[in-house]
Amino acid sequence: MTENMKGLLLDDRWAPVTSEMGFLETSAEHAARAFAAWQGGLLAPRGITVDAHPVSGPLEQALSALLPLTGGEKRRHLFMPTRSAWTAYVDNGWTGTDAMSAMSYMAQTLGCRGLRVVAVPHTYRKGEGRYGAMMLEVYGPHRTAWLNYVRAVSASNDGGHWAFDQFGEPFPFEMLAQYQTRRVRDRFTFDMLKEYLRHLGLSPFEEDFYLPESAPAWLVEKTGPVVATHEEYTLAQAREDF
Repeated sequence: MTENMKGLLLDDRWAPVTSEMGFLETSAEHAARAFAAWQGGLLAPRGITVDAHPVSGPLEQALSALLPLTGGEKRRHLFMPTRSAWTAYVDNGWTGTDAMSAMSYMAQTLGCRGLRVVAVPHTYRKGEGRYGAMMLEVYGPHRTAWLNYVRAVSASNDGGHWAFDQFGEPFPFEMLAQYQTRRVRDRFTFDMLKEYLRHLGLSPFEEDFYLPESAPAWLVEKTGPVVATHEEYTLAQAREDF
């Protein structure tokens, strides 16, 4: 493992699944059942049923319920209780979880806050590796000046160039002076992301943050016809391509 990957959840063994995660400030069962009802209504015309059921831990066992990973359409979504008021969300997309649309919509539907958290170490060298990204997006239950974004901060490498972006009113705990640092990638670092999340009540890169006291995770699973582009992947295959 390279130095800049230390401290990621499960030593980054479940990347790309856990490279991006969502969080909702509500219970796991409540979030999962509401998500299943939303998706079920959308997919019923295609003959697809959507059900939510509990799955046991520990964490890697619960994550295994997402396998196989799929391309073309996500078929499984996992909602995990934590040692906080927040529920964690990941899905089985073979290129990684896509938390933005689901968390933004569910925050409005459930009347709670939602988060998108991205932590990808920059390992790209000579055509191999990953472009780095540190992102935090906070969604609210009501519309704002931009959709329902409350706050967004990010430093990411888009094909070789680092960019820093922010939107919304800063939280009192933010390190505003750091945003003026000359090197763009240093304006929002992994340590800053962890500190901001700590202020919001989360420790998402610690394994014992999830599934406290043997509480189950909740798997939302779609059953029925698949799209023409449907493909299945093992985690190892996804990591090779990722």
